Amino acid sequence: MAKSPYPVINPGGGPMGKVIIALVLIAIVTLVIKYPSDAAHWVRGLGSVIDGLVDFFRTLFG
Repeated sequence: MAKSPYPVINPGGGPMGKVIIALVLIAIVTLVIKYPSDAAHWVRGLGSVIDGLVDFFRTLFG
């Protein structure tokens, strides 16, 4: 059987990857608990970025 030209990605990660993901999740939860209004503004900003991308692709392919 021929070798696949695509590299195999280990979906399990490693212990370091899991630690980094856990730290990011803790930081996000802490941010939402301590500064809920700031977190809400950032989520609204992210929504406007997504709306801009949707408009761009609709214009490009529409």
